[in-house]
Amino acid sequence: MSHQSDLISTDINAYLAQHERKELLRFLTCGNVDDGKSTLIGRLLHDSKMIYEDQLAAVQADSVKSGTTGAGKIDLALLVDGLQAEREQGITIDVAYRYFSTSTRKFIIADTPGHEQYTRNMATGASTCDLAIILIDARYGVQTQTKRHSFIASLLGIKHVIVAINKMDLVEYSEAKFEQIKADYLHFIATLDLQDVQFIPMSALDGDNVVNPSENMAWFTGVPMMEALNTVVIAHDRNFDNARFPVQYVNRPNLDFRGFCGTVAAGVFNKGDLVTALPSGKSSKIKSIVTYDGDIEQAFAPMSVTLTLEDEIDVSRGDMLVGKELVSAVVADKFKAHIVWMTEKALTPGRQYVIKLATRSVFGSVSLIHHRIDVNTLEHHDATEVKLNEIGCCTVSVTSPVVFDAYKTSRGTGSFIIIDRLTNGTVGAGMIIGVSDDEGLQSVSIEERASRFSQTPAAVLLTGADSATVAYQLERKLFDNGHATTVLETANAELVLALKNAGLVAICTTCPAELADSTFDTDTQSLDDIHGALKEQGIIH
Repeated sequence: MSHQSDLISTDINAYLAQHERKELLRFLTCGNVDDGKSTLIGRLLHDSKMIYEDQLAAVQADSVKSGTTGAGKIDLALLVDGLQAEREQGITIDVAYRYFSTSTRKFIIADTPGHEQYTRNMATGASTCDLAIILIDARYGVQTQTKRHSFIASLLGIKHVIVAINKMDLVEYSEAKFEQIKADYLHFIATLDLQDVQFIPMSALDGDNVVNPSENMAWFTGVPMMEALNTVVIAHDRNFDNARFPVQYVNRPNLDFRGFCGTVAAGVFNKGDLVTALPSGKSSKIKSIVTYDGDIEQAFAPMSVTLTLEDEIDVSRGDMLVGKELVSAVVADKFKAHIVWMTEKALTPGRQYVIKLATRSVFGSVSLIHHRIDVNTLEHHDATEVKLNEIGCCTVSVTSPVVFDAYKTSRGTGSFIIIDRLTNGTVGAGMIIGVSDDEGLQSVSIEERASRFSQTPAAVLLTGADSATVAYQLERKLFDNGHATTVLETANAELVLALKNAGLVAICTTCPAELADSTFDTDTQSLDDIHGALKEQGIIH
């Protein structure tokens, strides 16, 4: 939705052109449960006349049924909390996006959940934002979740933070209370990388200091929330020094044209610049920069363009064209990163995933978990796994070299996602710290093998007249599901122990009973019965 303008009725093309040239600001709201995040967004839209009449009428009707503001008051949080469960519980569960603009800027708002169990949702919403609004309930001050969200904002490289101290009407608009919360927050973030922090006292419910200055807080000399959003300077936040162009697609429509399509991740590319293709290391000069509207002389982040080169060097999808700068991109098969885990099945070292970094996808695994970060206290704890909504500092190993920067240098080439190979679902997101420390080559442990193959090392004994046939059928079924297993037809105790120590599932047709972890009679149990029992016993996962 856009602001009101006379150009809409007089010259729609001029209005659209004007709107297209506006600067875009992406921001998120986060904070403790019931701090008023959704209400703040609703108030921003309402007081800046950004709500259609039918939307407002629908919210007024819903306020009678699901509102939490009392009789006769419209619950503006319902503009954002659209899920039935959100309205019933009065909390935000999923990330909700809203769009609006003023005369100078376009905005995309991400309303993120405050509850700890939705940390992954908050991290997802924050990953593309330029600014974070962190709400604090004036009655309670800085809480555990305030610290958690501030840490995640810092981790994800958000450079601008507005601390909205909300519900000032419930503390009688006390300046002393505001100053105390401000001092507490500044003390906590002293160790975080938050560069630009503003504090605004407000009441989202009544509209104090949201769009218009508050008459109840004349002591506050700053600007209201809307003015702060309109004036915060984000033009210099992007990296325009280190030219990075991940190749998305090689365009070859005819014999006379070969272009490399993609989005500029960082830096500036000029016609005639010398660029190097990584990981091959071959160099050439930019012959032309092609767009839908014609050739241009210069491209910069985040423009989508096609580059052609003067020389026929080998460049493929997943490669990266880089400029000649002091800080060069790194090519390596191992790096250190912070990982936010996003699924119920915990991250364990050795398990194989697909690692997607920029436009390149490779197989890889976490080879070492250095520590888990307590997002509430920022303390580091030893860990053997990273569970849902936890953040770990890990070393990631990939099967072939990838090109990357530190996340602080370039978001686009310093971030990656982790994809489950079986479900193709995104299970984690990472921010690269840099090249992995020289840890040396450590021996492979039984636990690492077992984790990679989703199984517990075991000897499975099959008895019965048809045991040999069923053994090979079971081996095929387990192998097709990604497990590491083998059939053993000799009664060799040392060999059984060696296979278990190697992290494998040994399917035995003859085996000393004391070495068998599980025994099945093929005369009475089918292949599916045995496979199901192995799952129940935790031998395969």
